[in-house]
Amino acid sequence: MPYTVGLTGGIGSGKSAIAGLFARRGVAVVDSDEIARELTRAGGAAIDPIRKAFGPGVLGTDGALDRARMRALAFGPAAERRRLEAILHPLIREESARRLARAGGAYAVLVVPLLVEGGIDRSRYARVVVVDCTEAQQIERVMRRSGLPEQEVRAIMAAQARREERLALADDVIDNSGPVEALEAQVARLHEKYLTLSGKSGPA
Repeated sequence: MPYTVGLTGGIGSGKSAIAGLFARRGVAVVDSDEIARELTRAGGAAIDPIRKAFGPGVLGTDGALDRARMRALAFGPAAERRRLEAILHPLIREESARRLARAGGAYAVLVVPLLVEGGIDRSRYARVVVVDCTEAQQIERVMRRSGLPEQEVRAIMAAQARREERLALADDVIDNSGPVEALEAQVARLHEKYLTLSGKSGPA
């Protein structure tokens, strides 16, 4: 497995944009949210266990996990969240490990939105980088992007680690509270840092 950087941050912090900037530099990016979507689409590996655990009502007419229902499970009562995580997390870990094993280059980025919440396994991550912005910015971005009401966004944030908790566990921080243009230089600097730390300088 390559030198692996865990990329995390709260909802609306800008993880996808940052991951894209690393990918543009030739870095292999494995996104656990993308894997979760694949697992929960019609015919996905998680669909049968989810149906057995929660009943057919959580599935849409297309046979995939209903996205609104998934949010309600993932950010609702703790007991239901744990049941869903017990199904999804092992499958996500297995598939992310397979993709990382196939990754080329000096290092890879593994995007894990709930990395802090799940406990950071330092045997899997050489570095943890947190994408940070203000809570007000998180709320505004998620409402604009997804159309969710503010109350629902706040409920999702309440189920995630606090900003201070993420920052306390970060090896590196990308500040996404300013203009988009400021991200490029921060990612470029970290890219060079990770090339050096991984033992390989020059292009990834």
